[in-house]
Amino acid sequence: MGNNSAQDECVFCAITQGRQPAAVVFEDALTMAFLDITAVTDGHTLVIPKRHAATLWEITAEDAAAVMKTVHRMAQRVRDVLEPDGLTLFQANREAGWQDIFHLHVHLVPRTTGDHLCRPWTANPVDLSELAATQKRLSLLHGAP
Repeated sequence: MGNNSAQDECVFCAITQGRQPAAVVFEDALTMAFLDITAVTDGHTLVIPKRHAATLWEITAEDAAAVMKTVHRMAQRVRDVLEPDGLTLFQANREAGWQDIFHLHVHLVPRTTGDHLCRPWTANPVDLSELAATQKRLSLLHGAP
């Protein structure tokens, strides 16, 4: 399937092109924010780039920065208008990463103390010595390629 076919079938591309309705709350040249039609809390908002990119690995640095700028702007708006106790951001990539719509999107989920949402994992501390090999492989410090 070519890239145009993927965009033609992408519901988020259809929203940015006005071919699919959405509850849009913000739009600029590079991004759009709209309420999630499968909202898990009141005010659950999605921020997307207008240019199709399936994942974080495919988005341009310019569009990624624009998405985060809009996330920041909408987070402040959610705080000021809805006054949640907290906010959870969520961004998934590929099926194994829990992505369900294959157009990059960031969820802004307003939270209230004691709401029905729960963490998807339990964190357990790992000794730094166990992280050393992975740290060395991933490091971009001190002239690493």
